[in-house]
Amino acid sequence: MSAMRAQMAKVDYPAILDAAWAQHLLPRRLDAPTVISLFAGCGGSSLGYSMAGYRELLAVEMNNRAVETFEANFPGVPVYHGDICELEAEECLRLANLKPGELDVLDGSPPCQGFSTAGSRKIDDPRNLLPKEYVRLLRGLMPRAFIMENVSGMVKGKMKLVFADIMRELKDSGYRVRCRLLNTMHYCVPQSRQRLIWIGTRNDLSAEPVYPETQQIISVGDALAGCTQLVPAPVERGQEIVLPHIPPGGGGAKEHVPEELLKEYIPRMYGKTAYSYGGMCRRLSLTRPAWTINKTYAPYGQTPIHPAEDRFVSIDEIRRLFSFPDGFVFTGTYTQIHSLLGNSVPPLFMRSIAEQVRTSI
Repeated sequence: MSAMRAQMAKVDYPAILDAAWAQHLLPRRLDAPTVISLFAGCGGSSLGYSMAGYRELLAVEMNNRAVETFEANFPGVPVYHGDICELEAEECLRLANLKPGELDVLDGSPPCQGFSTAGSRKIDDPRNLLPKEYVRLLRGLMPRAFIMENVSGMVKGKMKLVFADIMRELKDSGYRVRCRLLNTMHYCVPQSRQRLIWIGTRNDLSAEPVYPETQQIISVGDALAGCTQLVPAPVERGQEIVLPHIPPGGGGAKEHVPEELLKEYIPRMYGKTAYSYGGMCRRLSLTRPAWTINKTYAPYGQTPIHPAEDRFVSIDEIRRLFSFPDGFVFTGTYTQIHSLLGNSVPPLFMRSIAEQVRTSI
């Protein structure tokens, strides 16, 4: 805790996001480093590359809502809207107008539900095979470098076997490869979110995989300064009774809310009584980063309570906690956008990595 405080000082976070957004909006030079993004989602990693000065040549994504949001923010980037398993390397090169070996960076964040500690962690989950599709296209494109992101659960327990297999496949593809567990809160993102980051550089280059230096930690209070509520959270039954009992920076409805209130006012959720989830009802702290925000909107669960008001955080506030600038456009309902954000790569996190790889290669 004291070490975290030593890295924190009051900052103008909206100004940091505005400056990064301005970099994204700058015209791209033809000699800018190039990137293709697989499993692009709504564009979190793509925005990070753009903020770092890259020129994106192609995005690959199959989710309709994610593609709609991506295209609203990256109108000049071609999108392969379909199943990556059906995309051949030759078609990928054609769409990007490239030859093998010409691409600078191949980016990708294969869906992680099969590895995530928040799920059932089945080693035979078909989604665990999606990193293989990444490797297949990597071998067809042979970029100068690659960056692949996934959840920390891949190096825990039985999933270590999958991790070892992926490392072997990446190295056998002709790359020097390193993998490190990074926390986004050390890279200007006001959220503690651990992610595995692979960086590979092609064997014929002199460059070694290098990771960025850590940066200042941002508090929730600084992140939410001046934030609006254009997309507020739904008003949940009983929140005016339950939420005032939850203290800043902590929670546990069971610890803080009288039992008779819990039973009477918290509705049923997910096939069980929400009372059984009461220990997860948590309020953000103004002086610390947020915890990991998942894709699922779960009132009285993991969805954060505002640090100073008795309500759940708005989409506009969640986007700040993921380091998306206010100018980034999201379409859909609260729960749909919540899901897009929960599945995204925080842009400022990817910007730090992309800048380091750009320097290396």
